[in-house]
Amino acid sequence: MPKIFTPTNQIRLTNVAVVRMKKSGRRFEIACYKNKVLSWRSGAEKDLDEVLQTAAVFSNVSKGEIAKKDELQKAFGTDDLPKICQEILAKGELQVSERERQDQLDSLFKEIATIVAEKCVNPETKRPYPVSIIEKSMKDNHYSIKSHRKAKQQALDVIRLLKETIPLERAKMRLKLVVPGIESKHLKQRLAKLSSTSETVIEREEWEGEQLTLTCLIDPGHFREIDDIVRTDTKGSGTIEVLNLKEMKEGEEILE
Repeated sequence: MPKIFTPTNQIRLTNVAVVRMKKSGRRFEIACYKNKVLSWRSGAEKDLDEVLQTAAVFSNVSKGEIAKKDELQKAFGTDDLPKICQEILAKGELQVSERERQDQLDSLFKEIATIVAEKCVNPETKRPYPVSIIEKSMKDNHYSIKSHRKAKQQALDVIRLLKETIPLERAKMRLKLVVPGIESKHLKQRLAKLSSTSETVIEREEWEGEQLTLTCLIDPGHFREIDDIVRTDTKGSGTIEVLNLKEMKEGEEILE
C-alpha cells in the first residue's frame, strides 16, 4: 500500500481557539489553547508556549494552511514567528462560537453584578444588596455588556447607572489620619471642602499632645486624593491608616 504524504505547508489541529487578524489585505491566524488567550491578555500568563498550540502563523487554521514567509514579511515587516504571534494575540480577534460568546457575556454580567454588590450599599440602611437584585436592576436598566472591557471598569458604569433608579452608593472606607497640630487647621479645611462634594464625614477628633487624630468616612474613590493631601500638607510627617475597607451593616438589603 503506498504511503500518503501530507503537504509540508499543512498542519492539522483540533479543539483550538483561533485568533484572527487582517493585515495588508491578508488574513493571518494562530492556533491557541481556549483557556489561555484571555489569561495572556490579562497578563496572568507570560509563557507564549503555554498559549500557542503550535508556533506557526496560518492563513487558515481549520484547513491547516501555513502563511508564507514573504506574506508575513510584507505584512509585519519581519518573519520572526514569536514576535508576529504576540502581535496577533494582542490585536487580533478571538474566534468563538455563538454559544461560547453568550456564555462569556453571561459570566461577565455575573462578575460585574458581584463587584457592584460587594462595593455598594443602600445609603439609608448601610446594607449591601444581593447579587440577584443588582442583576435584575442591570437588566431593568438595559445595561449592555462590553465584552472588550474589564468587569471592574464596567462596574463603575453600572454604579452610576443604577443610582438613578435605586438607592445606591459606594460603601465608605473608615480612615485614621494623624497630623502635626501646626498643619491641622489647613488639613481640616481641605477635608471640609472635599466633604461638600463627596460626603466625607469626620467622625471623631482627638488631640494627643501636638498631634491631631481624625477618624473619618470617605468614598473609596477619594482615597488617593486624601492620601496626597496628608502627605503634601504635612510634608510626609502625617500618617494615614485604613481602619475599615467597607463600612457595612450585616444582612442584605431587600427591595419591596
